[in-house]
Amino acid sequence: MNRLIRRLAPLALALALPFVTGPAGAEDATQRLRRDSLTIVTAQRKVDFKVEVARTSEQQERGLMYRDALAPDAGMIFPFSPPQAASFWMKNTRIPLDLIFIRPDGRIARIAAMATPYSLDLIPSGEPVAAVLEIAGGRAAAAGIAPGDRVRWRSRGR
Repeated sequence: MNRLIRRLAPLALALALPFVTGPAGAEDATQRLRRDSLTIVTAQRKVDFKVEVARTSEQQERGLMYRDALAPDAGMIFPFSPPQAASFWMKNTRIPLDLIFIRPDGRIARIAAMATPYSLDLIPSGEPVAAVLEIAGGRAAAAGIAPGDRVRWRSRGR
């Protein structure tokens, strides 16, 4: 019996590891994301972010899942070409996020503030958008970011 347990132990560990560490390749996928600079021009000031660009369907599906923290000047942008109605959820997302829906003209259409971690409720854009920006929950209000503000982001290789 001990011999059987010793033979099966490595297999059991290999099967359990994804449940402990998250999905296979989760960290590798985030390291492959290109980073760009993005600025939001509010009524009072400019707010700069360093954003990861989720361009592929795999990157967009994973988004900010499994992250334990997000710096105040960090985020992730999801570009859409052509612009489209978009819905997001917080499945496997451990931290609250502000979702900023960006019109094709670069103006903010709406902000879904403090989206609840792990929620499966859909968060819709409400209209066709060219991109969605995810930042740390509460950051939009703290920085004075509001609908109508302009987002400046020129993605290379768009």
